[in-house]
Amino acid sequence: MAQYIPHTLATIEQMPETTFEEIADKYVEMNIARPFREGNGRSTRIWLDLILKKQLQKCVDWSRINKNDYLNAMQKNVVNASEIKQLLESALTDKINDRETFMRGIDYSYYYEQE
Repeated sequence: MAQYIPHTLATIEQMPETTFEEIADKYVEMNIARPFREGNGRSTRIWLDLILKKQLQKCVDWSRINKNDYLNAMQKNVVNASEIKQLLESALTDKINDRETFMRGIDYSYYYEQE
């Protein structure tokens, strides 16, 4: 798979990001493309929040997404992304400049990856 990463990333970069649905599709594709199957999804969650902030003036309040629900949805998103999209959309907030929301998101990112 590593040999396809440059092409795959270029394709993902070109994906539109003007609506929540498009941004969520881009997030799903990035998670499929990233070479790390275990751990460190923090960078893609931060990347998602940056796109949401830039395009929609929203971000994900990660504390509103249950760890097991998130991990199960991420495993299924290769075949069906509707569950992860629903979780993300239900946790959207307009508190994009709220430090507490941002720091809580970082804390939850570590929590999602703990055994």
